[in-house]
Amino acid sequence: MQYSGKQVVHPGVRARDLPALMELYELNYIQLRQLIPDVGLLQDRVVSRVKGALNLYLTVRERCKYTTTLHLSYSFEHDQSTTLAPDIVVRLYHDAQVAEVISRGKGRSPRNTNFDRFRPDYPMEARWQVNRFLQKWLGFCLRHGHSFSPAREQFEEAVEAIETDRIASLES
Repeated sequence: MQYSGKQVVHPGVRARDLPALMELYELNYIQLRQLIPDVGLLQDRVVSRVKGALNLYLTVRERCKYTTTLHLSYSFEHDQSTTLAPDIVVRLYHDAQVAEVISRGKGRSPRNTNFDRFRPDYPMEARWQVNRFLQKWLGFCLRHGHSFSPAREQFEEAVEAIETDRIASLES
């Protein structure tokens, strides 16, 4: 492939062409695997809690032999309602080692419109933008210490059990 000469947005990633989109898919897969070291052992619903950061919610929507579909979001409570943002559904293709955003819900800003990869009227530009957003967001989550691993889940459950026992003993 020849370099398109377009703006470089990340070392080795050219903007808004098919090779750049495929590189974003690869980068997203790498970052998701850093966030979720063992997808196969992951529970269907988990929360990553980091002191000083928003809780990151992950739901496994589908598990297949070669793919896993995940929903990632923060949860914001306001006026007796809950808003999920950025409300992204990602499909991991384990055999190809790529991950792509397949849908994104409508958020609070006008730019944050609905995205559905399976709609034929979404151009490559829209796919590039939403997957670039995912790449930046995953980097942000990793820098803040988020992760979903069975060892971390077991540790958090043990800490929670100890705290519950301690509170129960104080109440007795």
